[in-house]
Amino acid sequence: MKEFEEGFLTLKKNTEEAIKILNLNKEKEALKGLEEETLSPDFWKNETEARQKMQNIALLKKHIETWENFLKEINDSLEIARLTSEKEHEIINELKERLENYRKKYEELETELLLSESYDKNNAILSIYSGAGGTEAQDWAEMLLRMYLRYSEKEGFIAKIVSISPGDQAGIKSVSVQVSGLFAYGFLKYERGVHRLVRLSPFDADHARHTSFALVEIFPEIEETEIKIDEKDLKIDTFRASGHGGQGVNTTDSAVRITHLPTGITVTCQNERSQMQNKAFAMKMLVSRLKVYQEEKRTEEEQEIRGKAVSAEWGNQIRSYVLHPYNMVKDLRTGYETSNTSQVLDGEIREIIDSELKFFAKEKRI
Repeated sequence: MKEFEEGFLTLKKNTEEAIKILNLNKEKEALKGLEEETLSPDFWKNETEARQKMQNIALLKKHIETWENFLKEINDSLEIARLTSEKEHEIINELKERLENYRKKYEELETELLLSESYDKNNAILSIYSGAGGTEAQDWAEMLLRMYLRYSEKEGFIAKIVSISPGDQAGIKSVSVQVSGLFAYGFLKYERGVHRLVRLSPFDADHARHTSFALVEIFPEIEETEIKIDEKDLKIDTFRASGHGGQGVNTTDSAVRITHLPTGITVTCQNERSQMQNKAFAMKMLVSRLKVYQEEKRTEEEQEIRGKAVSAEWGNQIRSYVLHPYNMVKDLRTGYETSNTSQVLDGEIREIIDSELKFFAKEKRI
């Protein structure tokens, strides 16, 4: 059937081009290198590092297989289309369904082509801070935490809370989460900004309508070798880690807070059992923040030279979640909106994220 043959042929060409752009051959080389490392007798000497590498192996395998299997399915369907006559109605109906499904799947996979910036393939460090409003805002921060944890689960990312500060009565004051997975930072990077919630308060006896704010920050996880830090510029504090509700994570002063004195950037890690592990991950967080800080500083200087006004992106409201008097989630940058607030708050934010990636890719081209 000529119609289906042309449809599958177009998909085949697009998919082959995407595989070239994504450089799957380079990923295969990286995968081979990691698999060779696992054969070393000392591989499990550093268990944390070994587990990270095993996770990277699984993610690379999944990514390569997803694209290669998709291309194979298209090629198989293309051959069937070439051998099918107009009289074979049952096969024609199946080909029609396949072509429609493959086009939808390609649109989903195609989003990765928009993730071509330096750290898009890296893990992400996501932080949430409750805004003004006390318990209301702290509860909203915890709702956002759940949304991102559920999103990570749906996408196959591994999310691990590295530090958390519980709210006074409910919710959280702040939290930092490591989101591990291929393109974790790329998918999440435009979630950075102020998120606004409007709802009837569950903490108000009169059930009055309240507006709450929370700030979301996203940083790529960056190797420490990419940036140099002078030990003299660091202030390192240790304290006892505590979980939600004040329950102790452990009974030693294992939690670590590192302050970079020249910039005032502070990071905290408390999820690991040893002070050494917490310090190591806190340093990783600091490196990531400093790298972004330096890049933003350079961008600000360039804009100042060109005479443009500068505003910190994370200080701007990016999205509203309205639960009363109607249901609506609206992204104020892209214009994307949906009335299905319950699904969004349950982590169904892939459509929102795809719309962000397409919107900002278009903005950069203009």
